[in-house]
Amino acid sequence: MLTETTNAQSELPPLVAQFTSSPRGARLARQLAVRHLEEQGYPPASDASCTVALVVAELAANAVLHGRVPGHDFGVRVALDTAAGLARVEVADAASAKRPPTTAPSSAPGGKSGRGLLLVDALAERWGSTPRHPLGKTVWAEVSIAYPTHG
Repeated sequence: MLTETTNAQSELPPLVAQFTSSPRGARLARQLAVRHLEEQGYPPASDASCTVALVVAELAANAVLHGRVPGHDFGVRVALDTAAGLARVEVADAASAKRPPTTAPSSAPGGKSGRGLLLVDALAERWGSTPRHPLGKTVWAEVSIAYPTHG
């Protein structure tokens, strides 16, 4: 089970889902997050939806690449608090020992990887990780979202 949202209490029902720890699971998590935001009034091309999609994609990819434990899925929770103008993205995996750094790592321009947390750091108001008991961790990020416009 994913951790409870402590900093962005959601006024709308959150998206909570489990995915296989695979590239396909990460892709489905991103797609489901975009669909969830659309159901809450944020069109897929909106800044809010694109930002949440990128954050979900990066955190889910990290869960698949660095947090995969055979036999365990990863979980995603997306909670929207339109009053506070925040979306909280949480991605939980089963790898307790593999914690992300406390700050975004620097990446050499020619490197093939290492930019995911740089993107999260640039897009999020704040981010971090918390241990899950009895197994794993949750990496979370809070991003600013504007109130949806209905037209």
